Amino acid sequence: MPSSPYSCVLWDVDGTIVDASVGILRRLNIALTHFGRPAPTREQLIHWIGPPMFDSFQDQAGMTPAESTEAVTFYRTLGKADGYTTDAATYPGMIDLIHELHAAGVPQATASSKPEIQVDALVDHFGLRPSFLTTVGATPDEATLATKTDIVAEALRRLRELGADTSRPVLVGDRHHDVEGGNANGVPVIFVEWGFSEQHEGDEAAFRAASVDELRSLLLV
Repeated sequence: MPSSPYSCVLWDVDGTIVDASVGILRRLNIALTHFGRPAPTREQLIHWIGPPMFDSFQDQAGMTPAESTEAVTFYRTLGKADGYTTDAATYPGMIDLIHELHAAGVPQATASSKPEIQVDALVDHFGLRPSFLTTVGATPDEATLATKTDIVAEALRRLRELGADTSRPVLVGDRHHDVEGGNANGVPVIFVEWGFSEQHEGDEAAFRAASVDELRSLLLV
């Protein structure tokens, strides 16, 4: 029976487990055009996937906080109409790895900057619910609970509340936000290289994984 050097695993979702880029790009094109801003190219998605959308509409589209709030609401309305799972796919091998960790008795939780309602929809859509002890994402207003630092802390809190051992946690993610959020909580981060990121974003991570097999070798022994 495989075992893990970690007592629990926290997962980022977008760019780590799920490739939702097709739907995100389509909704961003609609939303930004609606607000008179230029639509991003696929290459520019690297700047949108990972951070809270409230921040991205300001940083990438030059919106004021008030305009960004309105844009996020419009964007989320599009997502709700899509059902949150349209055009989403999992990266090859990720579902199997999550199931393997569950079979090895490793408690798992999401720690995503996506709104929790969307995280739950994706987890259920891909049949991952039995493998996760809890699913954590941003609050609906994406303000009360939004930063990766706070989300990682909340994921650990919920795991402890459910009786999981959080003494040796690890976070798996694909953006510098994951690295910063993990490090702020004293959680080592495995930086996966198949998401929407630049190489240097993983410089402060504990480990890197260029493939699911490399990730498996870090999580299961």
